[in-house]
Amino acid sequence: MSAEPQVTEVGREATDEVVRIIHAAFAARPTLDPPATALDETAESVADALEEHGGLVATLDGRPVGALLLAPATVPDLDVESLVLRRVSVLPEAQQHGVARALRAAAEELALERGFRRVHVTARLELPATVAFWARGGYREVTREGTTLTLARELPVESDVATAEAMQSLGERLAGRLRAGDLVILTGDLGAGKTTLTQGIGAGLGVRGGITSPTFVISRIHPSLVGGPALVHVDAYRLGGLAELDDLDLDISLEDSVTVVEWGAGMAESLAEDRLEVVVSRSLGGAGSADRRTVRISAVGARWVGSDVADVVA
Repeated sequence: MSAEPQVTEVGREATDEVVRIIHAAFAARPTLDPPATALDETAESVADALEEHGGLVATLDGRPVGALLLAPATVPDLDVESLVLRRVSVLPEAQQHGVARALRAAAEELALERGFRRVHVTARLELPATVAFWARGGYREVTREGTTLTLARELPVESDVATAEAMQSLGERLAGRLRAGDLVILTGDLGAGKTTLTQGIGAGLGVRGGITSPTFVISRIHPSLVGGPALVHVDAYRLGGLAELDDLDLDISLEDSVTVVEWGAGMAESLAEDRLEVVVSRSLGGAGSADRRTVRISAVGARWVGSDVADVVA
C-alpha cells in the first residue's frame, strides 16, 4: 500500500463494505468489559444509518480499508448540537497508513459543510492509543461514563476582515467570550493585523493603557479598569524557543488574566491545554484594490466545546 488514502462520502449502497470493515476492525481490538457493541452491527442497522445520515469510506490503492458512520447528536451533559463520528474503523493491515487521519479530516470538513460547529466521538479508556489519536487531533474529554469517554472539538471558523476597524471590532466581540485563564495564540504575517486584533480584545476587556506591539519589551500587563481580568500581551517573535518563553513566568499570571501571545505558534501551546489559536492571513491586493485579511479561529480544548465562539465571526 503506497498511495494516499482517498475518502468518499457514501450511502446505503456501501452497506456491505462498511459492515465488513467495522466487523474486521473491531474484532481485532482487545476484548473489553463490557464488550464493544460494534460487532452487533448488522447489514440492516448499518444500511439504515447510512441511508439516514451517511458515512465515509476510505480506500488505499482502490481497496476499501476504513469507514465510519455519521449522525447528528447532542454532546452528553452539554446539550449542544454536534456531528458524532461512529464506528470509526480501519482494517488491521491498513493501519499506520494515515487512514484514520484521512477519515477524521474528511468528517470534519463534511461537518462544516452540513453546518455543524463541533464534532464528537466516544472512546474507551482501556484503549489509550485510540484516546491519544483523538487527542492529537484536538479532541478533549468532555464527559465520562464508566470507561467510556466522550471526546469533542469545536471546528475552526474563518472570516474575511475588510478593514482595520473591522479587525478591532472582531477583537472586541472575541473579548466578550474570554475570561480569566484564557490563552489566545496569534499567528500571522507582518502587518496582517495581529496587534489591531489585540487592541480590540483590550477594548472589549476594558483594560488600561494603549496596546501597541510589545516587540521591544516582549511582554506587557494591562490591568482591568472594570474589575475584570488583566490582559497580558506577549510578543514571542524574538524569543529563541520554549525555554525563553518559560523565563517570562507566564504561568504565574495565566489563571488570573487573559493572555495573548503574538507569534506564539509552536511555543505557547504548552502554556494551556485549552486555548484559542488565531491565524491572521494577509493577501496583497492588486493595483487599486485593498489587501485582503482573513481570520481563522481554532478553539482547542474542552473549555470551548459548546461556547459558540464561531458567533464572533458571524
